[in-house]
Amino acid sequence: MAKAETIKKRAPVTARRPPVGASPGTLIADPAARRSELRLTLMSPDKFETIENASIDDVNAHCHAWPVIWLDCTGLANIPLIEEIGRIFSLHPLALEDVVNTGQRPKVDFFEDHAFVVVRMIDDVTAHRYEQIAVFFGRNFVVTFQEREGDPFDPVRKRIESSMPNRLRARDADYLAYALIDAIVDSYFPPIETAGELVDSIEDQMLRAADKHQMRRLHELRRDANVLKGVLWPMRDALATLIRNDVSYVKPETKIFLNDTLDHSLRLIELVETQRDMLTGLIEMHVSLSQARTSDVISYLTIVSVIFIPLTFLAGVWGMNFDPETSPWNMPELKAQYGYPAALVFMAVVALGLVAFFRWKKWL
Repeated sequence: MAKAETIKKRAPVTARRPPVGASPGTLIADPAARRSELRLTLMSPDKFETIENASIDDVNAHCHAWPVIWLDCTGLANIPLIEEIGRIFSLHPLALEDVVNTGQRPKVDFFEDHAFVVVRMIDDVTAHRYEQIAVFFGRNFVVTFQEREGDPFDPVRKRIESSMPNRLRARDADYLAYALIDAIVDSYFPPIETAGELVDSIEDQMLRAADKHQMRRLHELRRDANVLKGVLWPMRDALATLIRNDVSYVKPETKIFLNDTLDHSLRLIELVETQRDMLTGLIEMHVSLSQARTSDVISYLTIVSVIFIPLTFLAGVWGMNFDPETSPWNMPELKAQYGYPAALVFMAVVALGLVAFFRWKKWL
């Protein structure tokens, strides 16, 4: 996590859109998109094979030779490659358009022989960068599209590579799609829990001493929580839609596992909502503590001023240049032998008397 005094700058998010009036399904690559690379994973109950830096020829050669295949495309710059993938797996052109136009709201669309799922994952916690992941799956295939390198799928890959019995290789493509979506949802837990620990730490610091850096950090954390809420709520709706479907390529037993993922998303939403409430309360508490501290300072300054007002008055009266020889009414104390120490003692008595009065009134 960045230090509290560091202000994090967010890169502006701009969605790449086709030109106005373009035909539906028109694919236009973002100029900043990464180079496209393919990773092909082939699975059967008793074996698996992974082809790094796969080509379209590899996909064509194996797409019908294995019970389940997983094609992972990293980078969205190569539009002809994406169109060819869509042709091989008969992916709907409108869904492919949503793949390259990143920034989509999490959702699920059902087509005749495949489903299209859009989810978002936290790509960089410190930079507050989210990445769109598009998941297509049908009876025997799963195709994922990522914006850039780095994903939470390593546990799924390790499960595919593990020895028998292997539930992931023994089941159909819908179960693999569930495992990938579940990995994305679960990847939200570590950063959200880390943010919760940071909130607790700031609360402890505030109870010891509040400062302006804490307020800035609290506002940043609440802004992050609002962004998370905007991502998790539509993701929850998408998972619920995926569970309620009646398409043949999503089996009832897979829906049971998807329901568990839905529970995880609800738990994440509860955590974020709790953090938002805590952050709102801490911000209000910080304002109250700051106001109380300011009130204390003003109170002390007022008390000091009240103590010195009569002393200043006495010093002003005794400091007037009257001649006691002109008249007995002209400051006879000026000729007193112990006039100066007597004046100081009297002023000290007045000050101590005011302090005692303030303590008796419990103003000090």
